[in-house]
Amino acid sequence: MTDTTTAPEPAPDAGETPASPYAWYVLGVLVLVYVLNFVDRQIITILAPDIKRDLGLNDADIGFLYGTAFAVFYALFGIPLGRLADSWSRIRLLTIGLGLWSAMTAASGFARSGVTLGVARMGVGIGEATASPSAYSLISDLFPKGKRGTALAIYSSGLYVGGGVSLMIGGGVVQAWNNAYPGGGPLGLAGWQAAFLAVGLPGLLLALWVSTLREPIRGLIDGLRTPPAEHPFRDFGTELFAVIPPFTLVTAARRGMSALAVNLLAGGLLTAAAVGLILLTGGSLDRFAGSTLQWTCIAFGYYAIFSWVTSLRVRDRPTFALIWGSPAFLCTILGYGCVSFLSYASTAFAPVFAQDVLGASAVVTGAWVGGFGALGGFLGVIMGGRMSDALLRRNGGGRILVVVFGLIAPTLPIWLAFSTVSAPGDNDFIHFVILASLANMLASSALGAAAATTQDLVLPRMRGAATATFFLATTLVGLALGPYLAGYVSATTGSLATGVKSVLLIVPIGLALLAAAYRLVPLAARSVVERARAAGEPI
Repeated sequence: MTDTTTAPEPAPDAGETPASPYAWYVLGVLVLVYVLNFVDRQIITILAPDIKRDLGLNDADIGFLYGTAFAVFYALFGIPLGRLADSWSRIRLLTIGLGLWSAMTAASGFARSGVTLGVARMGVGIGEATASPSAYSLISDLFPKGKRGTALAIYSSGLYVGGGVSLMIGGGVVQAWNNAYPGGGPLGLAGWQAAFLAVGLPGLLLALWVSTLREPIRGLIDGLRTPPAEHPFRDFGTELFAVIPPFTLVTAARRGMSALAVNLLAGGLLTAAAVGLILLTGGSLDRFAGSTLQWTCIAFGYYAIFSWVTSLRVRDRPTFALIWGSPAFLCTILGYGCVSFLSYASTAFAPVFAQDVLGASAVVTGAWVGGFGALGGFLGVIMGGRMSDALLRRNGGGRILVVVFGLIAPTLPIWLAFSTVSAPGDNDFIHFVILASLANMLASSALGAAAATTQDLVLPRMRGAATATFFLATTLVGLALGPYLAGYVSATTGSLATGVKSVLLIVPIGLALLAAAYRLVPLAARSVVERARAAGEPI
């Protein structure tokens, strides 16, 4: 059955069974986990001015550390870990991942160079790759379909709360530490290093709490009860070898010499593209990051994804058919990837702009930009999730309309916020805070709608893989490219405002993708079982 339709049709009223009190309790714990997830991920943005000064970095390097160094490893390990979330205990996986990323965040506090900080950020990415595949799958087994947009939006609110809290904690710790120890504190740590320790260590305690949660029966709430996998770690190893170079060559060779040749050709083309981009953007090996590490990591990540997808097509044709073989799924995640492209870029450099351009202190920036940003993001994602569920009941493509809104609506506030005059002053700063928070609220409205759509387009056993694929778009398109390109334009032009405004060029591309998704999603959602069966799924 093809994945096309001529016009969206109303979706059937489904999933009206109320969620249990325990489901809401688990959701609350998962929100706390996601808050900490983004505290650990986002705190580097408030620490950026001090990191740049102490380690000799620039805005492009900060974009690399915040985005690419984290995103590539988050995306790549999210694939095998997403598969493990589909076949093993999601509670255990989340507990282990939370412990790992918290430890690596704390380790960031001992970084003495851009390289060591980059390695720690890669470790944070690997640990955090366990979170959303596990959480999305758990939530989808705890909440009926008609409530999933709201539940996933509530979970996703942790992103914005954590992002805001990270700025408040980071700004407060830096100022207090530097005031107490102007020449460096215990172990020679600077304020920004102490801030990494302050947010990393509490995650080890939260991991113990997560370990007490109960694992729900997979697929029961949808009437598609799925038995546990017989060999979850063997499947995880297979997935790991399919995505992590150089093991990808072994996996390709097992499929035959033609598959190996195609794999090598793809690797060669991506290497050539990376070299071209390095030369185009003035890359050099005599600095920490520059363009060399950026485009090398991007090529590495895209090659790994290509290797995984071609392997998945042979190993699990139904999963491939419902994810990579579905234009509806791909248009949805790439359309939302464009939202994350502009959103990550603007939120990454908002604290830097407030401090470097408007002259605000770290603690003032953390309190105002962080506090109002968290409030705006929280309100936006909750309202967007509620609206997506309401529109779905009337229109099978209704959730996509919310994603479109999240792409278009923040463009004007972003432009105006980063057009704020450079002369320091309370009015200028407040003007910037209001506009940046409004942009955050409007962009955040798209997340729950996009996430819920991906879960509706696959079978229960595929939800972890679907989530991992969804986050490929948000990370390898949004997080790995948006902040770096904004930082690169800033470093090249000498204007951070110009750097951030440049990312708005992604909006027309996103609109084209989401227009296609609006047309394709309704039939794709109705035909999940039929398309899976046609691809060989025994249901």
